[in-house]
Amino acid sequence: MINELNKDANAKPSLSEHNQIYCDDALNLMPLWPDGIFDACITDPPYNIAKKSKGLTWAFSSHITMDSDWDKFASEDYEKFIAAWLFQICRLTKLNGNIFIFGSYHNIFLLGAIAQRYNLRIVNNLIWAKPNAQPNITCRMFTESTEQILWLCNNQAHKAKNWTFNYDVSKSLNDGKQMRNFWLIPTTPKHEKAHGKHPAQKPLALMERIVLTATNKNDLVLDCFAGSGTTLLACKKNNRNFIGIEKNSDYCEIATKRLENI
Repeated sequence: MINELNKDANAKPSLSEHNQIYCDDALNLMPLWPDGIFDACITDPPYNIAKKSKGLTWAFSSHITMDSDWDKFASEDYEKFIAAWLFQICRLTKLNGNIFIFGSYHNIFLLGAIAQRYNLRIVNNLIWAKPNAQPNITCRMFTESTEQILWLCNNQAHKAKNWTFNYDVSKSLNDGKQMRNFWLIPTTPKHEKAHGKHPAQKPLALMERIVLTATNKNDLVLDCFAGSGTTLLACKKNNRNFIGIEKNSDYCEIATKRLENI
């Protein structure tokens, strides 16, 4: 399942076999692939919210703020980082293919600004509301209980058309009613972390909703920040093909175990 690449600069990864995780840096790997090979991209990139310290703690909770090194960037580096991987995603995704990108108030406005700089069509901004979100430990603001998902169509804004949206499926997932862009789904349950923990792991129910409504059976889906593999798991459960990229070997192992034990 995990594909360890030859580090030879002239080596090119093969996409002849789908449903693999490449344990590598996305910005090293994606430039090696040809244009327009993916039907869609669904990914959860770093939000740049990690603290330089070990994070704040709260006496009545095990909650710790994000402190992973992979989520720490200088402001100017982070903007360049987003621009670089979004450019590659757009190059690799088919024309009018769907792109879903997760964010929070920390980075969603920058993501949107760069998407508009590329003149991409913004189809929707989805709100994931977490009824069991962690309390705010500073007591100086409202409890942050949402994340956002930017839905882009991979084409110039005025030319974008015929993106995949399985309207009937969306209604069937919502008791026969039109699905709104406000999704009330609890945070990742404990049993989904049985093979190991990722600090930003998304619930499978959330990722399956995107996969089912915005891709078709046998589509090839890219997740270039695969983490513990929830996008990949949602694809495997619902007869979609996938390619994941994750540079952290521990998370690659977790993702592989989850996929093997589906």
